Amino acid sequence: MTASIAALVLFAAMLHASWNAMLKGGRDGFWGMTVMGIATSLACAAILPFLPLPARASWPYIAGSALLHVGYNAFLVRAYRRGDFGSAYPIARGSSPLLVTLGAALVAQEVPTLVGMTGIVLVSIGIISLAFRGRQLPETGILYALGTGFFIAAYSVTDGIGGRLSGSAVSYTLWMCVIWGATALPLYKLRRPGAAIWQGARATGLAALGGVVSVLAYGIVIFAMTRAPMGSVSALRETSVLFAVLLGRIFFGEKLTARRIVSVLVIAAGALCLE
Repeated sequence: MTASIAALVLFAAMLHASWNAMLKGGRDGFWGMTVMGIATSLACAAILPFLPLPARASWPYIAGSALLHVGYNAFLVRAYRRGDFGSAYPIARGSSPLLVTLGAALVAQEVPTLVGMTGIVLVSIGIISLAFRGRQLPETGILYALGTGFFIAAYSVTDGIGGRLSGSAVSYTLWMCVIWGATALPLYKLRRPGAAIWQGARATGLAALGGVVSVLAYGIVIFAMTRAPMGSVSALRETSVLFAVLLGRIFFGEKLTARRIVSVLVIAAGALCLE
């Protein structure tokens, strides 16, 4: 992985932690994710006329990824509803790099180097260790957090392959987000008939901004996976927990203990191995 790609992925990691903090800080995660989906779909649709269509071979991956993102959103909202940000986020993000590496090896015959595998393991261990409370993992919401990690791995491998086949990582990302975003409003109305989407300019605007930020963050990741190994990109992206720890301390009053600082240093060491 080149230094420029690594810098892009780290920027995406910062953006990713930011929109997750927006979602956790909102009063209603399901509503927030719905508004994000609508904003994402509209923003992407406005740009698509100026881009070429993705190659035909990538369309099954676009559709598959959009469906996997629906499952990811559902599990993420449940994970944040059942557990705190400082536990749910690390478990979800920390479990995915190893799963992505396994999936990339099985599906794309992409086997990391020894140094790369060391980096992936260090990042995963460091991230998951952030979720511990004393010597135990929190039981509340852990299954939803692990399910979220599974969906992250599934759509990451799907998008890594699809992005490479598409001929344009940007076009691939936008089409996938349009299809995924188009499901947001129907699902919301199905689960909450008669419920209003508009909940004031500030709340609705922040949720919509989160959707746009999420597209930018993941678009960078898909582009990076067309230029570097999927497992390494996934692990480096999950250093977003470093930013999440800081945001959790600033906005949610979560403690920054000595153990958490050690975990952060382990993640940083893993990231250096990947670069």
